[in-house]
Amino acid sequence: MDWLFSLATTLLVFGAAIFILVLVHELGHFLAAKAFGMRVEQFSIGFPPRLFGKKVGETDYCVSGTPLGGYVKIAGMMDESMDASFENEEPKPWEYRSKPVWQRVIVITAGVIMNMILAYVIFTGVVYTYGVNQIPAENIPGLYIPDNSLADRVGFETGDRIVAVNNEELESIENTRLLSMSDITSSDLSFTVLRDGERVQLYAPPGFMDELNDEPEFTDLLTNALPSHVGFVGEGTPAEEAGLKANDEIVAIDNVPVDYWLEMVEKIQSAESALLFEIERDGERKQMNITPEDNLVGIGPINAFEFFDSETERYSLLASVPKGIQRGNDTFMGIINGFKQLLTGAISFRENLGGPVAIASVTAEATERGGMLGFWNITAFLSITLAIMNILPIPMLDGGHLMFLIYEGITRREPSMRVKMALQQIGFILLIGLMIFVTFNDILRYVG
Repeated sequence: MDWLFSLATTLLVFGAAIFILVLVHELGHFLAAKAFGMRVEQFSIGFPPRLFGKKVGETDYCVSGTPLGGYVKIAGMMDESMDASFENEEPKPWEYRSKPVWQRVIVITAGVIMNMILAYVIFTGVVYTYGVNQIPAENIPGLYIPDNSLADRVGFETGDRIVAVNNEELESIENTRLLSMSDITSSDLSFTVLRDGERVQLYAPPGFMDELNDEPEFTDLLTNALPSHVGFVGEGTPAEEAGLKANDEIVAIDNVPVDYWLEMVEKIQSAESALLFEIERDGERKQMNITPEDNLVGIGPINAFEFFDSETERYSLLASVPKGIQRGNDTFMGIINGFKQLLTGAISFRENLGGPVAIASVTAEATERGGMLGFWNITAFLSITLAIMNILPIPMLDGGHLMFLIYEGITRREPSMRVKMALQQIGFILLIGLMIFVTFNDILRYVG
């Protein structure tokens, strides 16, 4: 029965997150339409068939049977229902089609805007309620800089300790992030490091932003400071079979000293045979031979926030707002970079694109691990993802409707209903095809 309880919990948590996201998104369209005097005929959570609801005034507020979405049916607008019965009638003052283009643009984009606002509000609330877990910069020792990495090209050297970014003293690091959005978009991005007791100034080279898109992990340089301590050992792995344990400190591999986690990983991944590990455990030195499998030995790093003695800083509601906005911006850029890597083939489309099953699983897992904090963080993440997906210029999505309006604004004439209908149907087929692909991909991934 455990699996049944787990499934019910997953569906409940996922359903709650989706309900919030869809409600806020559709509320954006609804409020904007009403503000401009448009008649809203239906406000639905879910797609048809209609299950239940109540009509209040001119609007039918209902819950429909097909989940993972919702819609607001506005009079005089061809939407997901593809209802064009009004085509041969004269436009009425309360209809969408009778309003100026700028008003219709606001109505179409209001859902996306509301999803972004929701994410900012959630992140602000999280910062205010839970505070910010951060590591004082003085607790972080030098960094390990791999050869030919972006950090290496910027001018960092192994052992450097970052003390300032853009001439602002670095007081702490939160969520492993070294750089905020304001840092990245600065035209003269610079770093001050402490090297051999002296402060050295480094500057981002030309083309830095393009290189950052290829190596987004540069913003997570805290990983480079992790020492070569074992955080966990996987079951049935070469490391476990050799006797390696959590909290062991790896001090040398093949008699070559190692200090950093990444330094150790490089040696393991380049190995072609068994490696001699020298470890320190409870003040004693031990040696063991470990043969990597697929360039892995089955160990993971320690938690940086535990090792470097993090602390939680509390903020007033007013001070929480910029922190929440910063988190929202960083999440937005992280998702955009993820899409770029998918489209350029830098990461596998099949292995990294998730559908409803994957999203439900991740949402439930985040809630199980982090409680309400985990739930709200993943909900904010999904809200921004929903906003980005909806604004894509694909017919059937808000971005597709926006393209129609941009065309009308430029040419001063509306696309024909036949063209709209054809493009809507193409968009519908594309979206259904994508949904089927990601759903089956999820199933194969989890069954496998």
